[in-house]
Amino acid sequence: MADDADMAFARAASLAEAEPAAALPIAQSLLARLPGQPDLLRLLGRIHRALGHNDAAEQAELAAIRASVDDPTLQQAARALVANELHVAEPLLRAQLKACPVDVAAIRMMAELAARIGRYRDAEALLLRAVELAPGFTAARANLATILHRQNRTTEALAELDRLHDADPGNAAHATLRAAVLGRVGEYEEAIALYREVLAQRPDQPKIWMSFGHALKTVGEQDEAIAAYRRGIAIDPTLGEIWWSLANLKTVRFAPADLDAMKQALQSSTLDDDDRLHLDFALGKALDDAGEHPAAFAHYASGNAIRRAQLGYDPDETSREVDATIARFTPDFIATHGGGGCPAPDPIFILGMPRAGSTLIEQILACHSQVEGTMELPDIPRLVAKAAGLAGGYPDRLDHLVADQLRQLGQDYLDATRVQRREGKAFFIDKLPNNWLHVGFIHLILPSARIIDARRHPLDCCFSNFRQHFARGQGFSYGLDDIGRYYADYVRLMAHIDTVLPGRVHRVIHEQLLDDPEGEVRALLAALDLPFEEACLDFHSNRRAVRTASSEQVRRPINRDGVGQWQPYAAMLEPLRAALGPVLDSYPEVPPLCSFRNTA
Repeated sequence: MADDADMAFARAASLAEAEPAAALPIAQSLLARLPGQPDLLRLLGRIHRALGHNDAAEQAELAAIRASVDDPTLQQAARALVANELHVAEPLLRAQLKACPVDVAAIRMMAELAARIGRYRDAEALLLRAVELAPGFTAARANLATILHRQNRTTEALAELDRLHDADPGNAAHATLRAAVLGRVGEYEEAIALYREVLAQRPDQPKIWMSFGHALKTVGEQDEAIAAYRRGIAIDPTLGEIWWSLANLKTVRFAPADLDAMKQALQSSTLDDDDRLHLDFALGKALDDAGEHPAAFAHYASGNAIRRAQLGYDPDETSREVDATIARFTPDFIATHGGGGCPAPDPIFILGMPRAGSTLIEQILACHSQVEGTMELPDIPRLVAKAAGLAGGYPDRLDHLVADQLRQLGQDYLDATRVQRREGKAFFIDKLPNNWLHVGFIHLILPSARIIDARRHPLDCCFSNFRQHFARGQGFSYGLDDIGRYYADYVRLMAHIDTVLPGRVHRVIHEQLLDDPEGEVRALLAALDLPFEEACLDFHSNRRAVRTASSEQVRRPINRDGVGQWQPYAAMLEPLRAALGPVLDSYPEVPPLCSFRNTA
């Protein structure tokens, strides 16, 4: 802007809040001289807001956002985000926001960058600022709903989606996001209805067909789920995730034409790593079913290698956390701090290794008249982070928490999980396997909660993890050595818990449950102080939603199909055997604590 225009802009900006009526003609005159200038449009929006001209304000704010598309700095930052070059995008966006702190397009891009690296609170704060400055900026509001959803703040996410629906009722992307949020809290009927509506308008969207298939699978509509996945594959046969979704049903057998299609997709020059690893896992499953074990292992190994490189999991970190937890949870510490916490007996925690039979146990218990099944709830890890902040460290500084703080943490858990409880039953299940790391913490904040440890033969369990691509949260599962060390660390910590809190955890050995279902179910219910009910033995007839990779397997009667699946791969599993060490030889018993390797 020329000097006189700069002076006029400064004058209008100084009057914008205190005397907006005087500022308005100055800004309008400037805009007539300099049409499409983003700073002027933003200023005009502020003035209209101050005057209560909300429609005019929104027009100016959105025009400013559209004009920002031509800003060279934002264009460069956008290209860097597309290329995932966050180190390039961040300084560009910081410089832009230093020059213009109210540039909502830059604020939204900075929020996206924060979300990419998992800084969801920072992303949320940025997006709240963006929609404060431009309430009609629906793209930022949709991002805000997504960030709230990722933080499991479903009620708040739905409130933002309600606002989006009011502003743009026919938007398919917003409806799809709403369906995903509803699925998080078990509202599958409404979610499935939304997917049907969206697909009636947009049948050419393979990822929506995939999400629709996920919802159908969860409620047990397997045939329709398969049909939905197949529709998506027909649209985009290189979309690896949808092939893996089909394979992940576990009950689907691929035809030779499917194998050819997946192999051809792997040859695509435009395939990215995510599609490639999903195709590798799907092909591994298909070739395993066909008895082509060396080829299957090669694809499993390829997919795992890609994912391991993406995640950068450090097994030493898990070992150190186990060491610290064992050092913290001594008999003296438990005696001193074990009397606090929230006394509610409602939660039943099922934990242990993934792929150890926890979904089967959940399905059995969810058939009991007093127990409600929910899902793998994220609340204990969230509260661990909260406790770390309160105490100044975790787990070493947990002794800094007083009884009232422990009680409030337990109450926070109950409050946060209430949205998952729909049936009014006395007890509910939290089936997040990784909570084994926090058994001691669970005891501190919820001393009356029940805890079940689901344990499966090390080779079957660990190899099942190696063959399984998880959507999130299981970074240890992409290397045989990593998986073996994780399993051994899990056994080591649980053995310590058995020593310092004898009888606190009820262990279910998967193979014993398969051999004697009634005896094991009776023992399980007795450990939970629940009366035996025949319905628990008829668990496969329960049509409840199941949100894990075992959803179809637990809809069949108990069988031994999963036992010994590692055996055709025995020659390839030496790194796993070595990492397991004495844990493998002792199973189902536990080796003496002194035999575990020192990881300190």
